[in-house]
Amino acid sequence: MIKVLFFAKLREQLDCAAKSVPYQAGDDVIALAYRLVDKGGSSWSVLLDKETVCAVNQQIVEHSFILNDGDEVAFFPPVTGG
Repeated sequence: MIKVLFFAKLREQLDCAAKSVPYQAGDDVIALAYRLVDKGGSSWSVLLDKETVCAVNQQIVEHSFILNDGDEVAFFPPVTGG
């Protein structure tokens, strides 16, 4: 299983803090995001945005990062500063 977490604005927008998703060998972060969109509907397409930040096991990664069974994946909205 993959544990998926959503933070800040994404959590509010998706009305979801966490999900458990079955592991599929060879999946990368973007494949996981597509599976979540397929299940959740068009509002979940925000996960496909290039600006959405992804972390695996608390390390920021590219969307092409290959996942392993038991990983924790977190999605964050783009970070802004001022």
